[in-house]
Amino acid sequence: MQTLKQIKPNTDAFKKVIRLRKSCRGFLDTPVPDPIITSVLEDAQLAPSNCNTQPWETHIVSGDKLKELAEALLRENEAERLSPDFTFDTNEYHGRYKERYFNLGKTMYEAFDVKRDDKEGRKEVSDQNYKFFNAPHIAIPFMPSFGDNVRVGGDIGMYGQTFLLSLTAHGLAGIPQTALGFFAGTIREILNVPDELKMLFGISFGYADPNAPGNSFKMERNPISHNVTFHQ
Repeated sequence: MQTLKQIKPNTDAFKKVIRLRKSCRGFLDTPVPDPIITSVLEDAQLAPSNCNTQPWETHIVSGDKLKELAEALLRENEAERLSPDFTFDTNEYHGRYKERYFNLGKTMYEAFDVKRDDKEGRKEVSDQNYKFFNAPHIAIPFMPSFGDNVRVGGDIGMYGQTFLLSLTAHGLAGIPQTALGFFAGTIREILNVPDELKMLFGISFGYADPNAPGNSFKMERNPISHNVTFHQ
């Protein structure tokens, strides 16, 4: 068994990957070869989880099934037939969290050259979520329900982050989409997933389209002094 003393630090490689990762909002329609998808999934499988429960039940959707799913999501969104497993309301954001939320929206719509009062244009941009930003694949980590779901939700988040970083390391791009969680019931029905498995988000992934408007920006992060308190 390898010990910590035998592990040679390689912070440069890690820093490069984590700084290259960004939410991709425009993909080429080129499919990712199966062996590469398998390699990403093998990396994500190493994510930590409470009591080593490994609670993710991941579905990879591609091809005709992905088109069927997109059509259903667009239809359900148009009819405002939401079927979420968990509540989410951006109106609950306040203070600096609300400021960051608004800053993302402003930056994104400007990238798509959509004005604040252009309701139809804003809807078209929002609908890209349900077209998976033209990605050829989507990964959906379903989860069992334990107690208040906070811990298992944390496990799914760590799995998702590991998946996203592995995508970057493989030269791929991805975007975690909580918007897809608004239609968890619809997605479960189309993918024939049992009702007891819940959904927080999906990750659209593939090769980034360098010319897509949604890829013309990257949101900055605050210095750690804004988010970290040291105790000694």
